[in-house]
Amino acid sequence: MVRAGGGLDAHGTPQRFVFFHVSNLRLAEAFKIKTKTIRPSLTMAQWTHMSQMLPHLTNETINNLYPPTAFPIEVRHFLAQWIEGQRWDDFALENVEQKNQAQALLDQTISMLQSIAQQTTNVVDKMKLMQFSKNMNIFQAQPLQFGVMVRDILNQERGLLDTPQFQPFPNIESSFPNMQDLDCLVLKVLEVQNIRQKMHQMQEELNWERQNYESLQGRTHEETGESQKLQNHIQQLEYNVQAMAKKRFQLLKECVDCLDQCQTRLIGSLKAWRWGQHKATIGLPFDDNLNTLQTWCEQLLGVNGKLRQELVLLGEPMPELQERLGKLLQVLIQSSLLVDKQPPQVIKTQSKFSTTVRYLLGEKVAPGKPVLLKAQIINEIQARNLGGVPSDNVGELINNTAILEHNTSSKSTCATFRNMSIKKIKRADRKGSESVTEEKFALLFSTEITITGCDTPYRIQMISLPVVVIVHGSQDNNALATIIWDCAFSEPDRVPFLVPERVPWRMMYSTLNSKFTSEVMTEHNLDQYNQHFLAQKIFDKPDFSDDFSNILVSWAQFNKEVLPGRPFTFWQWFEGVMELTKKHLKEYWSEGLIFGFIGKQHLHLILKDRPNGTFLLRFSDSEIGGITIAYVSASENGGQKIQNIQPFTKRDLEIRCLGDRIRDISHITYLYPDFPKHDLLNNLSIVCMCLSSRTDDDMDLEQILQTFST
Repeated sequence: MVRAGGGLDAHGTPQRFVFFHVSNLRLAEAFKIKTKTIRPSLTMAQWTHMSQMLPHLTNETINNLYPPTAFPIEVRHFLAQWIEGQRWDDFALENVEQKNQAQALLDQTISMLQSIAQQTTNVVDKMKLMQFSKNMNIFQAQPLQFGVMVRDILNQERGLLDTPQFQPFPNIESSFPNMQDLDCLVLKVLEVQNIRQKMHQMQEELNWERQNYESLQGRTHEETGESQKLQNHIQQLEYNVQAMAKKRFQLLKECVDCLDQCQTRLIGSLKAWRWGQHKATIGLPFDDNLNTLQTWCEQLLGVNGKLRQELVLLGEPMPELQERLGKLLQVLIQSSLLVDKQPPQVIKTQSKFSTTVRYLLGEKVAPGKPVLLKAQIINEIQARNLGGVPSDNVGELINNTAILEHNTSSKSTCATFRNMSIKKIKRADRKGSESVTEEKFALLFSTEITITGCDTPYRIQMISLPVVVIVHGSQDNNALATIIWDCAFSEPDRVPFLVPERVPWRMMYSTLNSKFTSEVMTEHNLDQYNQHFLAQKIFDKPDFSDDFSNILVSWAQFNKEVLPGRPFTFWQWFEGVMELTKKHLKEYWSEGLIFGFIGKQHLHLILKDRPNGTFLLRFSDSEIGGITIAYVSASENGGQKIQNIQPFTKRDLEIRCLGDRIRDISHITYLYPDFPKHDLLNNLSIVCMCLSSRTDDDMDLEQILQTFST
């Protein structure tokens, strides 16, 4: 369960935060929450980076990093901003003079946790936060141990963040040219201009003095002395002009070097933006604002123009610098075309769709003839060989041209394809069991453009994210699986459109969780029980009790091979559950009423000692898009048995909602573990503690798994 609340920062200022219910294992899944994302500043907080990494860490690593009894992960989350604003690096056990400083930080930590606890109305949250603050008192006798512990946690986080295998996503902020770089570049250009102006003045003076010197030749002896002085002055002027020319050339070279560095970082930012757009398909947060990137592009274009002008005014050819500036200009002009609004990644032929292409240097386009963009559909082989116009036509697009238009209010220049459609598609020869829904295409957008101040036009192009083309709605599910796998597991700067055939389960689960929460539009994540059951299902290992995190899952297991004893694949089954939850069960899931993904062995273990009438809600294991009620009832011999009601499907819930159906069944009375169903259904807003407290009185996951294996 998740609740929004308020707390205090280090200065007592109210701030927003999110409460989490987490199990005894305190897994990272509790923190893979999709709140309304605020784009971090250019210096992204360390905890923000760690939150993105947690899904890729094993349970053991997380528990070792955040000791549950001493410094649980919840404390790190609630106080993240304050913690990172304090000085911890200097703490050492031998520095006894730091004891008072450590004591002050410990007291502040306890006080802030208590303040947060007092401000939440949820009893479970309040009790947990108060318990955290009480646990901190174990450090009262040795506050330096507390300071050293937090120091070590932060250092370990930095170490993990610096590890290459935990850096799968480019960071757009880190690749931005910073203001100091650009300021330095602009100042250097100004200095070049000033030197040129001074050289011009000195040259004029030199020309004048030379003329005077020539007029003195052949004059009287008295004038000979003046002539000598003038000659010395001329020699000094010539020396100064040469020195300034040398400095001017050196500064020009430095300017081009600096421009090259800034532009390289900018191109990296553009790639990172496209990468983030790609990852948004699986539910990861993405800031689609391009205004900052557009400003960088325009500034670098302006600098390039000034430097090219300075080379022209230099008066002597500098082919190396001219060539470098020309190449930088070409790359900048060609890299400034982006697909702002991607087309649907699953496109049905004969169906209309729209897409928008944006040009970041739109305000610099030369006036006159309108710029017409053309869209073509290309296959994977053509995507790998971009550079010219594709020779082979693999599909026919309708309404595939649009004019680049400038919007003065938004200062953006875009071409919008509003009613495009794929009339027909030519597919490549398939290999083996490859399905048509595994074949990836892309849209190629291209045009010829002329920039103000540039003599020659430039051909620019950009491709969309991969798309799968289908001819029937029944192919949509399998096509979406291809897109999900591509978006989740592709590498930056890959060869289009290569993806690994196998990935670690932890990455697969992280993808499933992100997609589920974003699609359902909920802040309630899949928990560790759900994770373990999903792993058991995809690997067909119902009795496996160890950690699945590093076991490799294949594309075939995801959506090629049907599940044992079922006529559908894992993805088809999971997507059916996701769609049912999105349309009919969002509130029940978000409030924690649905246990969700749970195997029958686990189900029997947690219900076997419960009173008759105890029930829980689980997703059907045997059919796509169904939810069932498992409940405890009396058996014929006077004992107990666990029964499952026929699953309710989308069609059933369209006729009568889940809450009404639960009310109608008189022999189910308590939602597991012991919540009266009528109280829960009458006021959903106060039942958020329901499933979160299921671990308080029950076996934890390790105990359950041990029972499975016996």
